[in-house]
Amino acid sequence: MPSDAIRAALIKRLRVSSAIAEEDIKEIGALPISVREFPAETAVVRDGERATDCCLIVDGFCARSKTIANGKRQILSLHIPGEIPDLMSLFLHVMDHDLSTLTPATLGFISHDNLQKLHRRSPSVAEMFWRDTLIDASMFREWIVNVGQRPAPARLVHVMIELRERLRLIGRLDGNSFEMPLTQEQIGEALGITAVHANRVIRQLRQEGVVELNRGRATVLDERKFQELADFDGRYLHQSPTL
Repeated sequence: MPSDAIRAALIKRLRVSSAIAEEDIKEIGALPISVREFPAETAVVRDGERATDCCLIVDGFCARSKTIANGKRQILSLHIPGEIPDLMSLFLHVMDHDLSTLTPATLGFISHDNLQKLHRRSPSVAEMFWRDTLIDASMFREWIVNVGQRPAPARLVHVMIELRERLRLIGRLDGNSFEMPLTQEQIGEALGITAVHANRVIRQLRQEGVVELNRGRATVLDERKFQELADFDGRYLHQSPTL
């Protein structure tokens, strides 16, 4: 993939939540980025490791997760092209969770040294990354509420509608269908339920004519039911440079 296209993925994503001046685009465009291909379900950086780079998702999907002593895993967030899901490693040094691919992915690695130099050279770019990190924290809060308080069907639909909204803003929707590249086991890990329970929830949503999951894609069958069940308020995504 051409280097300009790689940087364009990051700029397109940042435009969702921040106003970007031409000089900021030039600064980001000058960042050295090393590109690597990863298979699906592959660790990018693990809990306890000392990262030296931040990872830009150029194509594909990733997830952050924590695994406890008995081997059970909780998926903490999903990540799409244009996002840098391990930006916190620039300052926290030691990873406190895993970052792994969900699908085959093209990832660009930006060294901490180059990012720190960019932040010192361009405070406006540093502010954009800071805002992106704050939005990340806002999404974490919503995921806590979702897993802790909503019933399982609403829990799943809420995750789906959030993902749909984020994909919409980078032009990755196809009518009433969008990518939802999680297995039943991974859905269970994201919702805090078993894979068996996740299977029942998926079947229930299909039988009730709300949404259908098939081969890594979600198709909304009834938009009104989909919205009502999700109880979704997208303010926490902060998807406007002016809000």
